[in-house]
Amino acid sequence: MPEGEAGRSVRRREDLRFLTGQGRYVGDIPVPGALHGVALRSPHAHARILGLDATAARAMPGVRLVLTHADLMAEGIGPLPCPAVVATVAPIIVPPRHALAGEAVRHVGEAIAFVVAETAAQARDAAEAIAVDYVPLQAVVESRAALAPCAPQIWPEAPGNKAFRFERGDKAAVDAAFAAAAHVVELDLVNNRVHAAPIEPRGAVARWEGGRFDLMLSGQGVHGIRRQLARDVFHLPEEDFRLHCPDVGGGFGLKNFLFSEYVCLLLAARRLGRPVAWTADYTEEFQAAVHARDLRGRARLALDAEGRFLALHADLAADMGAYCSSHGPACPTNSVSTAIGGVYAIPAIRLEVTGAFTNSAPVDAYRGAGKPEANYLTERLVEAAARQLGMDPVELRRRNLVTRFPHRSALGMLMDTGRFVDNLAELEALADRPGFAARQAESKARGRLRGLGIACFLETSRGAPHEWAAVRFAADGMVELCLGTQSNGQGHETSFPQFAAAHLGLPAERFRLVQADTEAIPFGNGHGGARSLHVGGTALVMAMDTVLEKARPIAAHLLQAAPEALDYAEGQFRVRGTERSVALTAVAEAARDPANLPEGTPPGLDAEAMNLSELVAFPSGAHCAEVEIDPETGQVALLRYQAVDDYGRLINPLLTAGQVQGGLAQGIGQALLEEVAYEPGSGQLLSASFMDYCIPRAEDLPPLEVAFGELPTLSNPLGVKGSGQAGAIGAPQTVVVAVLDALAPLGITHLDMPLTAERVWRAIGNRVR
Repeated sequence: MPEGEAGRSVRRREDLRFLTGQGRYVGDIPVPGALHGVALRSPHAHARILGLDATAARAMPGVRLVLTHADLMAEGIGPLPCPAVVATVAPIIVPPRHALAGEAVRHVGEAIAFVVAETAAQARDAAEAIAVDYVPLQAVVESRAALAPCAPQIWPEAPGNKAFRFERGDKAAVDAAFAAAAHVVELDLVNNRVHAAPIEPRGAVARWEGGRFDLMLSGQGVHGIRRQLARDVFHLPEEDFRLHCPDVGGGFGLKNFLFSEYVCLLLAARRLGRPVAWTADYTEEFQAAVHARDLRGRARLALDAEGRFLALHADLAADMGAYCSSHGPACPTNSVSTAIGGVYAIPAIRLEVTGAFTNSAPVDAYRGAGKPEANYLTERLVEAAARQLGMDPVELRRRNLVTRFPHRSALGMLMDTGRFVDNLAELEALADRPGFAARQAESKARGRLRGLGIACFLETSRGAPHEWAAVRFAADGMVELCLGTQSNGQGHETSFPQFAAAHLGLPAERFRLVQADTEAIPFGNGHGGARSLHVGGTALVMAMDTVLEKARPIAAHLLQAAPEALDYAEGQFRVRGTERSVALTAVAEAARDPANLPEGTPPGLDAEAMNLSELVAFPSGAHCAEVEIDPETGQVALLRYQAVDDYGRLINPLLTAGQVQGGLAQGIGQALLEEVAYEPGSGQLLSASFMDYCIPRAEDLPPLEVAFGELPTLSNPLGVKGSGQAGAIGAPQTVVVAVLDALAPLGITHLDMPLTAERVWRAIGNRVR
């Protein structure tokens, strides 16, 4: 990739409007004449619906429409699809998930009716006036309990509440390795259920204009949502739908999916001929969006007498919630299988996953989507092995790192590059391990327990394969970069112009990003899987190369020279050995007029490209956390956090650091604070607001020190590997290992996330007694 703007730490150009209140989110955009929608939601986790009476609601002031399940059926509206493709032992069971529940509800917060009124307050009042006759049923809210004999049956088509069974890996080789092992380590592990909690909740405005649907939403992937709405729900051509997003206040995976409210909004707009708006409140987000992780089960690691890893086996239960959400079944299966084993050379791996239906909100992709779970499992086993064998944990890791590339993992992932050894060595120096004993002694003198944890991570970065991009020369002189990927806070308005400037030799200020609109972008897979630069950036490079190919003969014609006599640099075509030159922007302007073109040359320099790539990149890193615990209260204080990571070539190191730090905050939150909790008997959600669901605050986090080692990948021309998910993949195990190190003198060897003060305090109390 040419040098220039790329590689520089440049502040985000979009921050000026965000920080001065000029960002335009769904709720900021005036919609004249808009009606407002409110969903009536189930107070029960599991119940039959014997009847629903909306007569009183329909007669209330301002009410224009009340939609129910019967209305959806009368309109031929299909259920929300689950397009995940997973090679399971038997076909995945995907029960119908209608936008409004019919004969039964299966989790607290499931939508039953949708009220549309002149104001949101009127719609809310009317929703409360709807009478629903429920017959409560037994509920089950934990995957292993749901799979147990005699558990309440949630779906008749899923006996034993089993959604699927997934198996991957050589069973015979794994069994043989365990039989021959000198040491075997086993752990029961829980990867706790969490919620993405973006600062902007879901929201949308639907219109019906000129016989077409228009949906403005806070989303991450407009094309995928449009495809599902058109093909699976409304049974109409995709051309009948326009989807577009203004600024998006965070997504983290949650906003990639089709939700029931979008279906209700579009149907209401078509019926009423007026725009209909809806914005979720935070309780609705906790109840009725999607949750994440919730993977639990038993894992084993086999080692030889010298501490070499021989095999890894995991048998896990994955909670799907009450329905199979869009990507949900793929997270604990396909995604986990790509990263299990992490940065280590493990000859044999076996992964078994059983998907379970429970009376809870559906589970789907969230920052990392399977990779955090895989790395957490791997690193917890490695740390436990070091303790069991009496080895230094860093030395055990170093002994088993992959060192030769390309390397194919036991489950088939082909890694082209990796600086796993260097990451760990540089982290040791950064963390000052030799000085830890003195720091630990100082904490002990104050009555505190201090621990240090080091862990590694491996990400498999790509997300959805294939991406589209185009370069368009606008009439106002700007160069438009049109991308099928989508920013929801990552800084694409800065980073894409940076490497476009380097590639085309034009100032970064000359470029304008165009995204998130199915009218302007014919194809796209949005954001997810740290794919934007890796897959979308490659498509943009291809489009820019096409621009230069188209421009060369036109520039030669304008300069009266042979095309092969031209050099291109710094935005100029120059006749080699002379001072004669013409700027690319001047070529673009001249190309609009056929009179300036060689005979037979079509006008314009605009170009597009499709990157048909399924190649995966492999970001990696080594992290260190230091914690201090107050044994009187169980409170864990995170004192230091350091990371040495490899994301390939860095387009903007400042933005990369910001992305990693954001992921670290979410991973630290999962380790110490965050848990979506349901009451076992009733299925009631106990963490339905930020009063009960704790995300990290500034005071919970130390400075997050991130150092980079740049080893470009060969999987794309930019050499980038993707950084958007890595922090959330690396942090949970690092923090948990540090806490267990602090508790080791008390004989505490295992705790499950989140390591709240109460959980740590109880563990200490049990050991002391």
